[in-house]
Amino acid sequence: MKTIELVNMLAAGTGASSGPAQPVLVRNAAARMVVALASGLIGAALLLALLYGVRSDLHTLLLQPLFWMKVSFPLAAMLAGQWVASRLARPGVQVGLGPAAALLLPPVLLWLAGASWLALAPSSQRLDLLLGSSWEVCSANVALLSLPTLATMLWFLRGLAPTHLRAAGAVAGLVAGAQGVLVYSLYCVEMAPPFWGVWYVLGVALPTAAGALCGPRLLRW
Repeated sequence: MKTIELVNMLAAGTGASSGPAQPVLVRNAAARMVVALASGLIGAALLLALLYGVRSDLHTLLLQPLFWMKVSFPLAAMLAGQWVASRLARPGVQVGLGPAAALLLPPVLLWLAGASWLALAPSSQRLDLLLGSSWEVCSANVALLSLPTLATMLWFLRGLAPTHLRAAGAVAGLVAGAQGVLVYSLYCVEMAPPFWGVWYVLGVALPTAAGALCGPRLLRW
Protein backbone atom coordinates (compact mmCIF):
# COMPACT_ATOMS: atom_id res chain seq x y z
CA MET A 1 0.00 0.00 0.00
CA LYS A 2 1.33 3.44 -0.89
CA THR A 3 1.79 6.06 1.81
CA ILE A 4 -0.81 8.41 0.31
CA GLU A 5 -3.35 5.58 0.24
CA LEU A 6 -2.70 4.87 3.92
CA VAL A 7 -3.13 8.55 4.80
CA ASN A 8 -6.39 8.75 2.85
CA MET A 9 -7.65 5.59 4.54
CA LEU A 10 -6.84 6.94 8.01
CA ALA A 11 -8.38 10.31 7.20
CA ALA A 12 -11.56 8.56 6.12
CA GLY A 13 -11.63 6.66 9.41
CA THR A 14 -11.57 3.17 7.91
CA GLY A 15 -9.10 0.35 8.00
CA ALA A 16 -8.63 -3.15 6.78
CA SER A 17 -10.93 -4.44 9.50
CA SER A 18 -14.65 -3.77 9.37
CA GLY A 19 -16.01 -0.68 11.06
CA PRO A 20 -14.68 2.85 11.41
CA ALA A 21 -11.45 3.55 13.25
CA GLN A 22 -12.10 7.27 13.85
CA PRO A 23 -13.99 7.03 17.20
CA VAL A 24 -11.02 5.24 18.77
CA LEU A 25 -8.69 7.92 17.44
CA VAL A 26 -10.96 10.68 18.77
CA ARG A 27 -11.10 9.14 22.23
CA ASN A 28 -7.35 8.66 22.23
CA ALA A 29 -6.83 12.28 21.13
CA ALA A 30 -9.14 13.62 23.83
CA ALA A 31 -7.37 11.65 26.57
CA ARG A 32 -3.92 12.71 25.37
CA MET A 33 -5.06 16.34 25.14
CA VAL A 34 -6.24 16.33 28.76
CA VAL A 35 -2.96 14.80 29.93
CA ALA A 36 -0.91 17.24 27.83
CA LEU A 37 -2.73 20.35 29.07
CA ALA A 38 -2.79 19.24 32.71
CA SER A 39 0.91 18.34 32.69
CA GLY A 40 1.83 21.57 30.94
CA LEU A 41 -0.23 23.61 33.40
CA ILE A 42 1.46 21.96 36.37
CA GLY A 43 4.88 22.56 34.84
CA ALA A 44 4.10 26.22 34.10
CA ALA A 45 2.70 26.76 37.59
CA LEU A 46 5.83 25.25 39.16
CA LEU A 47 8.03 27.52 37.03
CA LEU A 48 5.95 30.52 38.06
CA ALA A 49 6.26 29.63 41.75
CA LEU A 50 10.01 29.03 41.50
CA LEU A 51 10.94 32.03 39.37
CA TYR A 52 8.36 34.73 40.07
CA GLY A 53 5.82 33.84 42.72
CA VAL A 54 2.15 34.79 42.84
CA ARG A 55 0.77 38.26 43.51
CA SER A 56 0.05 38.82 47.19
CA ASP A 57 -3.19 40.63 46.35
CA LEU A 58 -4.55 37.82 44.20
CA HIS A 59 -7.66 37.40 46.35
CA THR A 60 -8.55 41.05 45.68
CA LEU A 61 -7.56 40.84 42.05
CA LEU A 62 -10.01 38.01 41.43
CA LEU A 63 -12.86 40.38 42.29
CA GLN A 64 -11.93 42.88 39.58
CA PRO A 65 -13.78 42.60 36.22
CA LEU A 66 -10.66 43.84 34.42
CA PHE A 67 -8.73 40.78 35.61
CA TRP A 68 -11.30 38.47 34.04
CA MET A 69 -11.11 40.49 30.85
CA LYS A 70 -7.36 39.96 31.03
CA VAL A 71 -7.56 36.17 31.33
CA SER A 72 -10.35 35.87 28.75
CA PHE A 73 -7.81 36.39 25.95
CA PRO A 74 -5.55 33.41 26.80
CA LEU A 75 -8.56 31.25 27.66
CA ALA A 76 -10.21 31.93 24.30
CA ALA A 77 -6.93 31.48 22.42
CA MET A 78 -6.25 28.22 24.25
CA LEU A 79 -9.71 26.80 23.50
CA ALA A 80 -9.43 27.74 19.84
CA GLY A 81 -5.95 26.22 19.69
CA GLN A 82 -7.18 22.98 21.26
CA TRP A 83 -9.92 22.76 18.66
CA VAL A 84 -7.48 23.20 15.80
CA ALA A 85 -4.89 20.88 17.38
CA SER A 86 -7.47 18.12 17.73
CA ARG A 87 -8.21 18.44 14.01
CA LEU A 88 -4.58 18.54 12.92
CA ALA A 89 -3.85 15.46 15.04
CA ARG A 90 -5.83 13.41 12.50
CA PRO A 91 -4.11 12.56 9.21
CA GLY A 92 -5.10 14.63 6.20
CA VAL A 93 -7.64 16.81 8.04
CA GLN A 94 -7.63 20.47 7.00
CA VAL A 95 -8.01 23.22 9.60
CA GLY A 96 -11.15 24.66 7.99
CA LEU A 97 -12.49 28.20 7.88
CA GLY A 98 -14.32 28.07 11.21
CA PRO A 99 -11.38 26.90 13.33
CA ALA A 100 -9.05 29.31 11.51
CA ALA A 101 -11.40 32.20 12.29
CA ALA A 102 -11.56 31.05 15.92
CA LEU A 103 -7.77 31.32 16.12
CA LEU A 104 -7.82 34.91 14.85
CA LEU A 105 -10.76 36.13 16.92
CA PRO A 106 -9.07 36.44 20.37
CA PRO A 107 -6.15 38.67 19.26
CA VAL A 108 -8.39 40.74 16.98
CA LEU A 109 -10.83 41.44 19.82
CA LEU A 110 -7.94 42.22 22.13
CA TRP A 111 -6.47 44.66 19.60
CA LEU A 112 -9.83 46.36 19.19
CA ALA A 113 -10.16 46.71 22.94
CA GLY A 114 -6.61 48.08 23.18
CA ALA A 115 -7.18 50.55 20.35
CA SER A 116 -10.39 51.79 22.00
CA TRP A 117 -8.58 52.12 25.32
CA LEU A 118 -5.84 54.19 23.69
CA ALA A 119 -8.32 56.37 21.80
CA LEU A 120 -10.10 57.28 25.04
CA ALA A 121 -6.88 57.93 26.98
CA PRO A 122 -5.10 61.31 27.07
CA SER A 123 -2.26 61.43 24.57
CA SER A 124 0.27 61.88 27.37
CA GLN A 125 -0.67 58.47 28.83
CA ARG A 126 -0.74 56.38 25.66
CA LEU A 127 2.90 55.36 25.65
CA ASP A 128 2.67 54.29 29.30
CA LEU A 129 -0.40 52.21 28.49
CA LEU A 130 1.55 50.43 25.75
CA LEU A 131 4.78 49.88 27.65
CA GLY A 132 3.57 49.50 31.23
CA SER A 133 6.33 48.77 33.70
CA SER A 134 7.45 45.38 32.40
CA TRP A 135 7.48 45.48 28.60
CA GLU A 136 11.16 44.49 28.50
CA VAL A 137 10.55 41.11 30.14
CA CYS A 138 6.85 40.31 29.68
CA SER A 139 6.97 38.44 26.36
CA ALA A 140 10.10 36.52 27.35
CA ASN A 141 8.48 35.52 30.65
CA VAL A 142 5.38 34.27 28.85
CA ALA A 143 7.51 32.31 26.38
CA LEU A 144 9.48 30.74 29.23
CA LEU A 145 6.33 29.68 31.06
CA SER A 146 5.00 28.19 27.83
CA LEU A 147 7.83 25.68 27.48
CA PRO A 148 6.28 22.89 29.60
CA THR A 149 3.04 23.03 27.63
CA LEU A 150 4.90 23.24 24.31
CA ALA A 151 6.67 20.00 25.20
CA THR A 152 3.48 18.24 26.28
CA MET A 153 1.48 19.48 23.27
CA LEU A 154 4.16 18.18 20.92
CA TRP A 155 3.94 14.88 22.81
CA PHE A 156 0.16 14.93 22.29
CA LEU A 157 0.51 15.41 18.55
CA ARG A 158 3.42 13.02 18.10
CA GLY A 159 1.41 10.17 19.59
CA LEU A 160 -1.30 10.59 16.96
CA ALA A 161 -0.97 11.02 13.20
CA PRO A 162 -0.62 14.64 12.04
CA THR A 163 0.29 15.19 8.42
CA HIS A 164 0.46 19.01 8.36
CA LEU A 165 3.50 19.05 10.60
CA ARG A 166 4.43 22.74 10.50
CA ALA A 167 0.86 23.85 11.13
CA ALA A 168 0.47 21.29 13.92
CA GLY A 169 3.68 22.47 15.56
CA ALA A 170 2.56 26.09 15.31
CA VAL A 171 -0.78 25.33 16.95
CA ALA A 172 0.99 23.41 19.71
CA GLY A 173 3.05 26.54 20.33
CA LEU A 174 -0.03 28.74 20.28
CA VAL A 175 -1.77 26.62 22.92
CA ALA A 176 1.43 26.65 24.98
CA GLY A 177 1.77 30.42 24.68
CA ALA A 178 -1.86 30.99 25.66
CA GLN A 179 -1.46 28.77 28.71
CA GLY A 180 1.77 30.63 29.51
CA VAL A 181 -0.15 33.96 29.47
CA LEU A 182 -2.85 32.46 31.66
CA VAL A 183 -0.35 31.35 34.30
CA TYR A 184 1.69 34.55 34.03
CA SER A 185 -1.46 36.58 34.72
CA LEU A 186 -1.25 35.38 38.32
CA TYR A 187 1.99 37.36 38.66
CA CYS A 188 1.86 40.17 36.10
CA VAL A 189 0.76 43.59 37.41
CA GLU A 190 -0.17 45.04 34.02
CA MET A 191 -3.88 45.84 33.75
CA ALA A 192 -4.13 47.79 30.47
CA PRO A 193 -5.51 46.15 27.29
CA PRO A 194 -3.07 48.05 25.02
CA PHE A 195 -0.19 46.39 26.89
CA TRP A 196 -1.78 42.95 26.60
CA GLY A 197 -2.42 43.43 22.90
CA VAL A 198 1.28 43.97 22.22
CA TRP A 199 3.35 42.03 24.75
CA TYR A 200 1.02 39.15 25.58
CA VAL A 201 0.37 38.54 21.88
CA LEU A 202 4.12 38.64 21.22
CA GLY A 203 4.61 36.20 24.10
CA VAL A 204 2.19 33.80 22.38
CA ALA A 205 3.79 34.38 18.97
CA LEU A 206 7.23 33.26 20.18
CA PRO A 207 6.31 29.66 21.10
CA THR A 208 4.02 29.56 18.05
CA ALA A 209 7.01 30.31 15.84
CA ALA A 210 9.14 27.80 17.78
CA GLY A 211 6.51 25.11 17.31
CA ALA A 212 6.29 25.82 13.59
CA LEU A 213 10.06 25.51 13.26
CA CYS A 214 10.43 22.24 15.16
CA GLY A 215 7.14 20.63 14.09
CA PRO A 216 8.38 19.11 10.81
CA ARG A 217 11.27 17.43 12.61
CA LEU A 218 9.66 16.40 15.90
CA LEU A 219 6.24 15.35 14.61
CA ARG A 220 7.38 13.24 11.65
CA TRP A 221 6.00 9.68 11.75
